[in-house]
Amino acid sequence: MQSVSPASIDIVTEPSRTLLYCRGEWTLPYLKTVERQLASLVPRSLIVWDVSGVTRLDSAGIALFQLTNRHFETTNIASEFIGVSETQNKLYRLLYPQKSEKAPPQSPPSPLYRLGMKTHHILLGIGNFLAFLGEAFVLLFSTLIHPGRIRYRSIVANIFTTGAEALPIIAVSAFLIGVVVAYQSIVQLQKFGADIFIVDMIGISLTRELAPLITAIVVAGRSGSAFTAQIGTMKMTQEIDAMKTMGFDPIVFLVWPRVFALMIAMPLLIFFADMVGIFGGMVIAQIQTHLSYIEFINRLQSTLHLKHYLIGIVKGPFFAFLIAISSTYRGFQVSSNTESIGLNTTQSVVNAIFLVIACDALFSILLTQLKL
Repeated sequence: MQSVSPASIDIVTEPSRTLLYCRGEWTLPYLKTVERQLASLVPRSLIVWDVSGVTRLDSAGIALFQLTNRHFETTNIASEFIGVSETQNKLYRLLYPQKSEKAPPQSPPSPLYRLGMKTHHILLGIGNFLAFLGEAFVLLFSTLIHPGRIRYRSIVANIFTTGAEALPIIAVSAFLIGVVVAYQSIVQLQKFGADIFIVDMIGISLTRELAPLITAIVVAGRSGSAFTAQIGTMKMTQEIDAMKTMGFDPIVFLVWPRVFALMIAMPLLIFFADMVGIFGGMVIAQIQTHLSYIEFINRLQSTLHLKHYLIGIVKGPFFAFLIAISSTYRGFQVSSNTESIGLNTTQSVVNAIFLVIACDALFSILLTQLKL
């Protein structure tokens, strides 16, 4: 059998340094003796470790070297190693990577690198959103197979909060939009003596484009931000984790009731915005051009075809779905700090408005191609 040479240390004190000659196996079973020697050592100058005589070394031996050096550093005594083999150096760097080598200074990232990272971040976010959307639809189909899982009370409650409670702000916004469109149209049409066409401008532009778009933007800022904040707060307080523990899926209980409620409420809000906006335009037309309410209504009946009204109403569920699904997704992205709620709430409003405008543009292109 191969003989075992226990760990030992010879201490040689010189005027400018203290030499520590290490010998034998610096492994866990043989360190007690040298550990006591090092604990009683009181150096007064540079410490030089000579480990060329160490035959074996494990993590315990490395830890003893490290702890002793830290003790020396507290007394402002520097230390260095000589005779270190490649194997010993690799083991030390494995256990203490930050202590073994100094990281080179990093130059600031180039614009191309920042652009790539930003693009990667955006694509990763899109991928996460599509994964969330796919999971939501899978759970929706499962819920439709078992209608008893549908939370009707939650849907009704969300219809009230997203629909009925939003009527005042929708009324003010739609009325002012009708006033603005009427004023701007009258200024231009009076130049050609075509005041009567103000009715056409108000009726078609409001019902077909402006009322659905303005209503969706207001709802995104009001209800969309609320969805994100509600779910984000539940995630911070670990209510969502508790739901999962009890076997309830958060998407079924938190996402789809809000989506369904907003898809039901949005067409009703658009209809309300149509009426209020047209009324605002009617008031301005009577004040500026002395067009009576009866004449305005008669002209409106002859020029505003049913298709323009239906196109605006049909946009409602699509806008509502985009607002609700993007807002709830952002709610689930909230992390465990309050700053994250603010950031994700802002992002939810921005994303919802962008998706609504993009969807409206697609509707315009499609309807133009279909000559509607």
